[in-house]
Amino acid sequence: MIVSYNELTGVVNKAFLGMRRTCGEADIIANMVAGLQMVGLNGIGHFNNAAQFLTAEKDCPVDIFTTNDGGLVVDLHGCSLACHLPVVIDYAIEKMVNKKHLTIELKNCHNRWLAYNELVKLAAKGLACKAQWNNGSSPQNTLYILNQGCVSPELFLSDHLDLAGSALHDMTIQLSVKSFDITGYSAGYTRHIKSSELNRALRDTWHDGILVDDAEWETLKQTATALLVENSKQSLKGAGELAHSLR
Repeated sequence: MIVSYNELTGVVNKAFLGMRRTCGEADIIANMVAGLQMVGLNGIGHFNNAAQFLTAEKDCPVDIFTTNDGGLVVDLHGCSLACHLPVVIDYAIEKMVNKKHLTIELKNCHNRWLAYNELVKLAAKGLACKAQWNNGSSPQNTLYILNQGCVSPELFLSDHLDLAGSALHDMTIQLSVKSFDITGYSAGYTRHIKSSELNRALRDTWHDGILVDDAEWETLKQTATALLVENSKQSLKGAGELAHSLR
């Protein structure tokens, strides 16, 4: 089925607000999901997967350490990257003043595909970006390269698990004032999703609407509705207890 941008972001916004988390901005996360969905990379499916764990995982700030060479190591304590990446990126950009390159090592995080939209924004800041992570399921290794002057990244996927680069719940992001060597870094990857393909998908989506899987869309709506109903019941219970105490 086809939905509008406002429909999609509105439902994701409600779903995340219903989780009542301290960390994470509902409108930013809604844009993360929409940005991924609009280029055909199943943003709704990734959010639905995240939603199964968001209400149970820790809701706390990340720990950030600076390495000897000026890089950043960020421990997310097993939390969703969607809740913390915007803040981490802002902090990293501040640290890049008078630097040509910065490496961010994200440890113990989930839902790394939802980083897509935040990383795309770096192009407007004149920065090139390379991100890499491993998954326990296919595709097992993902490489994301967004060079200067590009609207969308080059994506490379492989079913070969390379733990030498990162662990299953880690992600490495490199920021640079110079473009990355796409040919050199992508050697060995078996699938390439070209920037031009993503650009075309984005253009078509703005024109025709956002294509969503019916089942994934229904799951998303159910999540938003269930959490709102649950919170409403809790609110009514709290109001009832307050009224009783005033009698």
